[in-house]
Amino acid sequence: MTPAHAPGVPHASPPWRRVVLLALAGVIAGCAQLPPRESTPPQAALAPAEEGVIAARTVPAEQAHPGESGFRLVANGTEAYALRTYSAQSATSSLDIQTYIWHADLTGRLLARQALLAADRGVRVRILVDDLDARAKNEGLAALDAHPNIEVRLYNPMASRSGALGKVGGFGTDFKRLNHRMHNKSWIVDGRIALVGGRNLGDEYFGASEGPNFVDLDMLMVGRVVREVGHNFDRFWNAESNYPIAQLSPGMATVERLEALRRTLDASAAELERSAYRQVLHDDPDVQRVLEGGGGLHWSAQWRFASDDPMKGRLPPEQRSEVVRLLLPEITGSQSRLLVISPYFVPGEAGTRALVGADRRGVDVRVLTNSLAANDVAAVHGGYSRYRPELLEGGVGLWELKPSGGPASFSLSGSSGSSLHTKAMVIDGDTVFVGSYNLDPRSTSLNSEQGVLVTHPALASELAGIFQSQSNGVHAWQVTMDAEGKLRWNDGDATWTREPESTASQRALAWLMRILPVESQL
Repeated sequence: MTPAHAPGVPHASPPWRRVVLLALAGVIAGCAQLPPRESTPPQAALAPAEEGVIAARTVPAEQAHPGESGFRLVANGTEAYALRTYSAQSATSSLDIQTYIWHADLTGRLLARQALLAADRGVRVRILVDDLDARAKNEGLAALDAHPNIEVRLYNPMASRSGALGKVGGFGTDFKRLNHRMHNKSWIVDGRIALVGGRNLGDEYFGASEGPNFVDLDMLMVGRVVREVGHNFDRFWNAESNYPIAQLSPGMATVERLEALRRTLDASAAELERSAYRQVLHDDPDVQRVLEGGGGLHWSAQWRFASDDPMKGRLPPEQRSEVVRLLLPEITGSQSRLLVISPYFVPGEAGTRALVGADRRGVDVRVLTNSLAANDVAAVHGGYSRYRPELLEGGVGLWELKPSGGPASFSLSGSSGSSLHTKAMVIDGDTVFVGSYNLDPRSTSLNSEQGVLVTHPALASELAGIFQSQSNGVHAWQVTMDAEGKLRWNDGDATWTREPESTASQRALAWLMRILPVESQL
């Protein structure tokens, strides 16, 4: 995720030009006012499907595990894509999609095509996208909305529907509202299965990018937990914080635009056949397991799903984060082990105290985050680095993921380049958290987030294995502090005395963000 900071003008612009551009942006923003939201009747998730492939596979499993829900970690990007594709193909009644980002790249177009084909079969499709990303795809999303079985809504939309000046002006005049974004990700099919976690919709989240890909994680879920995720989707869908795209772009949802989009999406299917990703999907045993209906679930009656309020920005700061209220007792009550994976990690004073306090109780506390060289937001790394010495002095183990290092080697094993995007925790020997929540101020106070906490020893063991794999010297540097209080980075083969493989500009920006009073926006 890239934090939703107000966009700036290019640094190359002369000062006088910036003044003119900002003035024009203000004029544009003043002319483009978000209209009052039209009243829409409340909608609810449809009853879980009783027929079709998904029901045939999940209903007997639910009946065999009364009072429990089924869970499986999905760490493989190609499997994550396949699960979304084949579940959409199998849908008989409903497909609800909630996402922060939906790229218009190969996998993004292919998933849009599956949503359209499901709607052609009579499936009710609801799409809720955060407008920070969706605004750039306004034409395509509006075209999808023209289908009688598809409705698209945009979270916290901007009044101006195109142009950089309109975007700058929108943030300039309505910053408080637009600074609050929807970071939730849910993929819910037939009310029977759901995927939640860190993945947005796009190539780098599914191992399909020929450049760097994200190391990410979903939780596949079956059972009563799916109904709870569906109810939360309804809460966001009906909230006044989102607008039907038809109201914002009334002239764009036409049959002609829909058919033009259909031709574009159909061409993506042919593009897939010609791509290297097609062979990866064909060869991946995890994908074949999806096709064959395999893949075991871990069943548990001990789970909790938490999601922030869609109107989070209006709440008092201490009441904003339902996810923090879920996790904080787990962190402070941990007894033996606490593994934290957070790509954007700015623990703040309270978070640092909680982690150091756990270590002092004898808990093995370890954190995996992005290195400065791997972090796509150097400003966030600056916020993290402020707390790094105190964490190390307090006994917390720190590992930082290595950067990608140029063009990827694209194969079944995935891209050789990567950046951490997983948001997860292991608490003691039996509890895991997977969600959209980064341990930083933006996730805590500004963006709406969600996640699921599950108690099951096998899940904890699997996620601990992922942590161990990603924190070894091949993938990450361990950060330590020497006797003189100086930081060191080591991967087992070499030691660095400053941020490894980072550029001077990255270090300068991180340093500047460390000393400026901007932590609340990180």
